[in-house]
Amino acid sequence: MSGYEQEIEQLLADYRKEREEAEENRRRINAVTGTATSRRREVKVTVSARGEVAEIDFPTGAFRRMTPKELGELIRTTISEARAQALKQVDELPMGQLLFGLKPSELLTGDVDMDTILPNDPHTSDLVRDYLEHGFTSANGFAQD
Repeated sequence: MSGYEQEIEQLLADYRKEREEAEENRRRINAVTGTATSRRREVKVTVSARGEVAEIDFPTGAFRRMTPKELGELIRTTISEARAQALKQVDELPMGQLLFGLKPSELLTGDVDMDTILPNDPHTSDLVRDYLEHGFTSANGFAQD
């Protein structure tokens, strides 16, 4: 096997490993739920890490004394608290290093500055930039035989 073939095989093996790790991370994230209960126990909410409501429960009859508007606001607030708890759990999962030190919760909530992750002008070495600007030349060490 030539050096290039070995390098390609190693790149493919690394890719497969990273893909497997990403799939395992996805499974871990999908297993996370967050639950919050309102202060006076009118409502209890469970959500997924993505914020999907899995369950709404009314542990006591206290919600009956609330106006529809108050109950609606309390449910929204409790959902937000449950989601915050789920996102905190996601950030605590053992997931290895994410790109640019991002937290998993930032990816789930969309709180990511794309210019930080993928800037318009990617960071490259002078040699690569010279190649991109001038192509193969003997001056930059990319001369073709």
